Amino acid sequence: MAEDADLLREIEALGDRLDRARAAIRTRFIGQQEVVDLTLATLLCGGHGLLVGLPGLGKTRLVETLSTVMGLDGKRIQFTPDLMPADILGSEVLDTDAAGRRGFRFVPGPVFCQLLMADEINRASPRTQSALLQAMQERKVTVAGADRPLVAPFHVLATQNPIEQEGTYPLPEAQLDRFLMQIDVPYPARDTERDILLATTGVAEAAAGQVFSAADLIAAQGLLRRMPVGDSVVEAILDLVRSFRPQDPGASETVRDSVAWGPGPRAAQALMMAVRARALLQGRLAPSAEDVAALAPPVLSHRMALNFAARARGETLAGLIAETLAARGGIGAAA
Repeated sequence: MAEDADLLREIEALGDRLDRARAAIRTRFIGQQEVVDLTLATLLCGGHGLLVGLPGLGKTRLVETLSTVMGLDGKRIQFTPDLMPADILGSEVLDTDAAGRRGFRFVPGPVFCQLLMADEINRASPRTQSALLQAMQERKVTVAGADRPLVAPFHVLATQNPIEQEGTYPLPEAQLDRFLMQIDVPYPARDTERDILLATTGVAEAAAGQVFSAADLIAAQGLLRRMPVGDSVVEAILDLVRSFRPQDPGASETVRDSVAWGPGPRAAQALMMAVRARALLQGRLAPSAEDVAALAPPVLSHRMALNFAARARGETLAGLIAETLAARGGIGAAA
């Protein structure tokens, strides 16, 4: 019982600190609270996030603000078609020391940081995009045959332009699966946009202050893993993820007719972590089936694909997920 009481106090203290972090973020990134919460949840889960939206919606500003508020060493890479893997990972250069001896010296790339912003990631070639695969999954990179560990914590927040825009390369499925969530950034509401105009076109802009440190974030990630998850929520996650696999007996006729491939076990792992983070951000001590339903689109949509016939019919993954949730009775059916 004493351990439960300690856990309760730690969760409540972390919730209060997260409220202060959100308030600090709002000083520079106005509105879009759902986007902020999903991005914070991604960091609390120890994962990576893919921010998808049109240019000019504040994606870069959000990541830069998060770097300050969370106390992380942040770096930014502008992805372009001529960007090479060595520009991200680093490379070995031939060097001469004071004694005249020559040898190779490793020059670290920008990936050696705590919060990497991969700006417009889908404008780089597939070869360069894939340079991040090992770093995102294993927290290390291999250069010239040597494994080089990355610092902890390590997170990638990538921004992506809609694939319909010119000069973009779709991310490979293996890399998309490394992102814990795909976070869609919509246009702001009219009142929010008015606040943005007033806050950003004056003589000076507000500055965000630091609330967390890297050590604090690592501790929060450990605490999140200790949060209890009820059996009903675990079963809801399994049922929902498996229902989008066309070959699964529990899949609906719509899924069998429309889905080329469904989400794998990593999707269930991501959903298990994300529901805890959502509960924490909302001041609750344990996740519910409502969290599973709410996080299904950002966690699952980039881990599955429609087949050609479904795309020809004009179907979308968002619509399919919503239809599946509704067929399961909405929130309650997932339990």
